[in-house]
Amino acid sequence: MNPTLELAKELISRPSITPSDEGCQELIAKRLEAINFKIEHVPFGDVKNLWATYGESGPLFIFLGHTDVVPTGPIEEWSHDPFNPIEKDGFLYGRGAADMKGSVAAFVTSIEDFFNENKSEMQGRIGVLLTSDEEGPAINGVAKVVEELNNRKEKIDWCLVGEPTASKTLGDVIKVGRRGSIGCEIKIFGIQGHIAYPHKAKNPIHLATEAINGISKLHWEDKTGQFQDSVLQISNLNSGTGASNVIPGELTLNCNVRYSPSTTTEAIKESVESILKSHNLSYEINWIQGGNPFLNTETTLIESVKNSIISIIDIVPDQTTDGGTSDGRFVAPTGAEVVELGPVNDSIHKIDERVKIEDLAQLSEVYKNILKSLLT
Repeated sequence: MNPTLELAKELISRPSITPSDEGCQELIAKRLEAINFKIEHVPFGDVKNLWATYGESGPLFIFLGHTDVVPTGPIEEWSHDPFNPIEKDGFLYGRGAADMKGSVAAFVTSIEDFFNENKSEMQGRIGVLLTSDEEGPAINGVAKVVEELNNRKEKIDWCLVGEPTASKTLGDVIKVGRRGSIGCEIKIFGIQGHIAYPHKAKNPIHLATEAINGISKLHWEDKTGQFQDSVLQISNLNSGTGASNVIPGELTLNCNVRYSPSTTTEAIKESVESILKSHNLSYEINWIQGGNPFLNTETTLIESVKNSIISIIDIVPDQTTDGGTSDGRFVAPTGAEVVELGPVNDSIHKIDERVKIEDLAQLSEVYKNILKSLLT
């Protein structure tokens, strides 16, 4: 019997499309309450959050994860019902199998096994923080809970995020940092008119061409040696009324920069807006901060994770910072060491999402080993 598999299947069977939780956190809470964890449900708006802790003193290690999943996409394209977990050819199929109900299940079984084997030797505290707002706007989830914990003067020492990090084999990659994200919507204004009378109009497409070209070439050098250089990407460009004989009066473009700790949001904003101003454009710009970058430069948690992977899986993990953002960005500013370790990420957010069944048991073992190395 694989208890991590069984719990993962229970979680997958609950269609917790963000920001819905569908009872996943209640299920986890009951398992943790049975081994004497203190349970706190911390909802904000339509988002459910779970904060569960064990222990009274000493350093605090937490597992950080989410119970929400992305929409399934066309259900008819799935080989099976995405919320009816299926075992086939050594894999567990279902929405959330890899991102990240498999990891959440491994959190729980690793703690249960650790308690069975090492509870009397434990020196420190364990926490589990779950949200149903990771795949959504991430406003009422971990960000709000961490704010509440800060108000209580609760200090997190180590944070293990269960995001799917592996490239080809479980344990081959861990994340020791993440880039920040900042986006903007720029509206460039002209004067609408008949296309036969351009002298009576101002075409924002023509006016903005050189500025857009300049913005598209912006980049900021990474000086940490741990990240890619930061570059601006234009994701959407829209103008026109739909008629071929009308000069549009407005152009809208959306941009995003995934940036390293070597630059700042202020530097990014200044670079973009200086180009717009240099071309004497009439414009409005709305900036949207998605998350700050972080880099774990401490070694205690990294070494524990690395050694546990070597011990259980017999491979040495690469330490990277690529990919999107994670909820670790809300915990890192508190001073906690943050590392991400989870299943292979080749099927996340896709049709027929899956995780290797044997990886679930191994992941639980690795997590247990980390607890043992840090708390005994």
